Amino acid sequence: MSLIPNVPPKIFTLSAVALGYLLIDDNTANEQNALGNWLMLVAQVLCTNAYFKQVQSERQMINETMSEEETIQMMQKMITALKTEVENLKKTL
Repeated sequence: MSLIPNVPPKIFTLSAVALGYLLIDDNTANEQNALGNWLMLVAQVLCTNAYFKQVQSERQMINETMSEEETIQMMQKMITALKTEVENLKKTL
């Protein structure tokens, strides 16, 4: 079940504007600020969760498409790069 209605994007955005104006009515500036901050926090939680799900999905796709041989080769390249970086750091110390 989706909480987001199947409406055009412009109408969806307009409904948010209308709701924002309705919430302004009888609230003081401090109450509006508190409510606005709370709503932004909710939005940040949703955005962060959605982004993390995208990252997980992307990682799963990469893992599924990579063969074991490709994974080993990539890890060997990473090890070589790390060893090179450690050697460069030793030289600068």
